[in-house]
Amino acid sequence: MIDVLFAGVPVSDLNRAIAWYAKVLGRPADIVPHDDEVMWQCSPAGWLYVVRDPHRAGHAIVTAAVADLDRAVADIRSRGVVGTPIEGVGDAARKARFADPDGNEISLIEVNAPG
Repeated sequence: MIDVLFAGVPVSDLNRAIAWYAKVLGRPADIVPHDDEVMWQCSPAGWLYVVRDPHRAGHAIVTAAVADLDRAVADIRSRGVVGTPIEGVGDAARKARFADPDGNEISLIEVNAPG
């Protein structure tokens, strides 16, 4: 069983990425372990880390589940970050996608409980 999950996102320009992720997440990074990496705690057991790695930049896909997708997307848009329109995923989910400056895909998904 996993106790903590770290999702990594490689970027080419760390300073540009820090500014973008701070807008998306609504706050500065929680930890700066060294000059090439920053980390945000997104849940008690979930961390997003952004690392300078130009050769891998632009290939990450990260999806986070939220309880209220409309509110989460509105919050992010209010900070100047625009993604795709919210779309349906199957019969019980909705998703919105955002792309960082390198093209890494950061998505939010809302999954409805089966009824």
